[in-house]
Amino acid sequence: MGLFDRLFSSGSGANSAPAAKPNPRKQSEAVFLDADASSSLGDVNLMKRSNTIRHTFPGTAASPGTKEMVAEVSSMEAKVEKMSEGLPGAGRAEADINLTGGVPKPVKKTFAQQMSPAQLEQRRKGSAVGVNVPGGPAAIKKEADQASSAAASQPQIAQQAPAKPGEIDPFRQMVRELNS
Repeated sequence: MGLFDRLFSSGSGANSAPAAKPNPRKQSEAVFLDADASSSLGDVNLMKRSNTIRHTFPGTAASPGTKEMVAEVSSMEAKVEKMSEGLPGAGRAEADINLTGGVPKPVKKTFAQQMSPAQLEQRRKGSAVGVNVPGGPAAIKKEADQASSAAASQPQIAQQAPAKPGEIDPFRQMVRELNS
């Protein structure tokens, strides 16, 4: 209702047109369609068909020549039909070469050696004194002999009487002994 409708109306304020009743809709049966028929994406058969795609690549210094990859692609799956050697993923299966012809390597047999009773007694005693020393116990004995002979040939320092605190006479005496 617009402005002019009110001016030119019959003044009672009532509409001259009767109110329209909504028409009841007809009840229809439910219809179920399969996935291909119900889609609004276009021609489903066109989308499901497979296409062959061919890619070519230039060669490298390590692998010269033109490389090619042919793939069969559809909306549901993709598979590579042909791939030139030298492309990533085209590694050919290298057969294991067995030069022995199925003959196994001989096993190296090691057995424990017999120990003398003296060696057995030494191990029972536990000789941990010279375990990690180069040369073993013989080297330890030689070092001990050298230390005892060096102690005998080294001059002994004479004991001096204790001095008063703060005196430097003992230090002067040490300097004299070192210089002489």
